[in-house]
Amino acid sequence: MSGQEEKIENAGFTRKVEKHKSPWELLTSLNKAQQITFASAFLGWALDAFDYFTVSLTASSIANDFGVEVSAVTTAITFTLMLRPVGALIFGAVADRYGRKWPLMADILLYSLVELASGFSPNLITFVILRGVFGIAMGGEWGLGSSLAMESLPADARGLFSGILQQGYATGYLLATVFNYAIITGAGASWRVVFYSSTFPALLIIIIRIFVPESDAFEKAKAQREREGRSYWDDVKNVCKSHFGRIIYAILLMAFFNFMSHGSQDLYPAFLQKQKHYSAADVTITSVIYNCGAIIGGTMVGYFSEYWGRRRVIIVCAFCGGAFIALWAFGPNMASLQFGAFMLQFFVQGAWGVIPAHLNELSPPEFRGTFPGLSYQLGNLISSASAQIEALLGEKFPVLNETGQPLLDTNGAQTPNYALTQAIFMA
Repeated sequence: MSGQEEKIENAGFTRKVEKHKSPWELLTSLNKAQQITFASAFLGWALDAFDYFTVSLTASSIANDFGVEVSAVTTAITFTLMLRPVGALIFGAVADRYGRKWPLMADILLYSLVELASGFSPNLITFVILRGVFGIAMGGEWGLGSSLAMESLPADARGLFSGILQQGYATGYLLATVFNYAIITGAGASWRVVFYSSTFPALLIIIIRIFVPESDAFEKAKAQREREGRSYWDDVKNVCKSHFGRIIYAILLMAFFNFMSHGSQDLYPAFLQKQKHYSAADVTITSVIYNCGAIIGGTMVGYFSEYWGRRRVIIVCAFCGGAFIALWAFGPNMASLQFGAFMLQFFVQGAWGVIPAHLNELSPPEFRGTFPGLSYQLGNLISSASAQIEALLGEKFPVLNETGQPLLDTNGAQTPNYALTQAIFMA
């Protein structure tokens, strides 16, 4: 979208940009109900991401505890991602039929309890199964939270708040990094303590959500359905028939987005530890740096997408992010790697910052509980093996020494070439 004045009709969302507003004007334009609704959506997504990234950040510790390779632990990540569409479909359908608020609270309670149970896993199989259940809960949270938030916001504020909302993911990753360092490295505790401790903050979100009003858009759609004598399943058939092309576009878009996101994040801590031999403190600092880049990028790009257009800024971010892959993976020293990681995540999550608004604008209004989350999570399903593919290829093609032989670490094991596999994957 370009120009000072433009009106766009998109699946029931009308956006009219009459003039440029500063971020501060938009931030202060929300009433109390909108503030509580958005804050609860942001915190819910941040804590969901926090719980998800506890696995990738503790993968090495979990592997040592269970006596397996890191690639075996990444099976839990794959399983989590594979089952997220199930959660998006179940919770989304319930939300479109009965409302957003209560299904969202049930969803948060479920993933909190599963996170706690994960810490008690006696073996890898139990751990993987529990993370699959967590994936179902995680799949429901994003779609419901984003639809409730976007439906409650003023039209001209959606770009900025879309960027802020999506960076709940990076915020959760950042908090998980710091928390993991404090618990495991600082206190010398087991990886299990991270899972025990991360459960309780999520439960606080349920209390906040009690004060969140039901979506006006849902109430209007429900009233219109009743007036016209249509059933929920009539709407399902109509949407599948009338918007099939839009559904396929959204799923493919989300597949590429998730390859880009998970390919650049999930295995990066293991790469820094195993191939670059960074200390736990250096890994934490690097993670903080690139997550700050993600938060800044998502917020800025989300804001400017309101004036430059959603698709246009996505394309620009993809090209600019690609320019930093070499520095992100092959930087000659720590400072260059950290700068490359900051810039790559600035553009990767900058593009992601547009997604909550873009998917909700594409969504048929009567299916805004299901459409954004399900298309997002089906794209996630396609990309679910990202971390495992990178880990397996890195282990199959190890780093070579000057003589062309595999480089061995202090334990006599081959050093995986995660840098090369991540760079190829991201490119």
